[in-house]
Amino acid sequence: MDLLRSLPIGLYLEQPVTWMHHLDSRVKMFWLTSFLIAPLLANPYCRLGLSSLLIIITLTARIPWRVWRQQMGWLLMIACFAFLMTATFPDGMAIEHQIRLPQEFSLPQPTDYRYVIWSGGPVTITRRSLDLGIRISTTLFTLVYSSSLFLLTTAPEEITAGLESLIKPLRRLNVPVTEILLTLTLSLRFIPLVLEEVQNLARSIRTRAINWKKLGLNRSLQIWLMVAEKLLENLLLRAEQIASAMTVRGFTSPNEHKVEWHQLRIRWCDWLALASLLVFWGVRLTWGWKI
Repeated sequence: MDLLRSLPIGLYLEQPVTWMHHLDSRVKMFWLTSFLIAPLLANPYCRLGLSSLLIIITLTARIPWRVWRQQMGWLLMIACFAFLMTATFPDGMAIEHQIRLPQEFSLPQPTDYRYVIWSGGPVTITRRSLDLGIRISTTLFTLVYSSSLFLLTTAPEEITAGLESLIKPLRRLNVPVTEILLTLTLSLRFIPLVLEEVQNLARSIRTRAINWKKLGLNRSLQIWLMVAEKLLENLLLRAEQIASAMTVRGFTSPNEHKVEWHQLRIRWCDWLALASLLVFWGVRLTWGWKI
C-alpha cells in the first residue's frame, strides 16, 4: 500500500506540466473561489454544469489517468451514492391529498405536471427529493474536487506567493501576514510526511503478521494506541527536524530573514483565464439562479 500514490489528495503534481501549471496562482484562486461560491442559490442545471465543467477542465489539462482516476473515482462514487440515497428517501413533504369528487366525476389533469416522478414499491422519487439529491451530490463533488484540482496543479510556494500578494494590504493593520503564510506553507509541505509515516507504520504492522482474532478487543485497542503514540512521536520528531533545519539556515524571524516564495507574473494565458471567468459569472448571474 503506497499512500503517496493511492491517496494523492492535497499533493502537487510536478510531472507532466499541464496548461494549468502555467497559470498564475492568483488567477487559479479566483477560479477556485468562484467554484466554491457559484453553487449557492443555483438551480440544478447550473450545479450539474459546474460539475461537468470541472471534468472538462481535467480532460483538457491532460492530467494522467492514474492521478485523476484515484482522485475522482472515489469522489464520484460517494457523490452518486449520496444522490441515490437522497433521491429515494422521503423528501420530508408528508402531504396527503384526497380527491373531493368521486372517481367518475373527477376532472382530467389540465397540465402534464406531476409531483411524483416515479413510484415503485417502497421507493418513491419526487421532484423535491430529486432536487435535493442533485444539490447534495453536485455540491459535494464541486467543493472537494475543485480544491483538490487546485492543490494538484499549484505548488505550495505559488499558493503562498499568491496569498501574500492578495492579503498584503493587511500589513497596515499589523496583521502578521508573513508568519501566517509561512505556517500555511509548512502545513502543505507536511502533508506528504504525515502520509509517509502512516504508510511506514502500516507496513511495519503488516510484516509482523498479527493475528487480530486471537488478540481480542482489549489487546487490539492497546496495539492501536501504541501505534497512534508512535505516529505522534514520529511527527513531532519530523517537526523538530524542520525547525532545526530552518534555524541552521539562519531563519530567526520573517522581519530579519526575507522569505522569497515565488516570482509571480501575469501572462497572456492568465488574461484569457480572467476573461473566461467574467463569461463564467455572466452565465451564472443570468441563467444560474434557483427557480
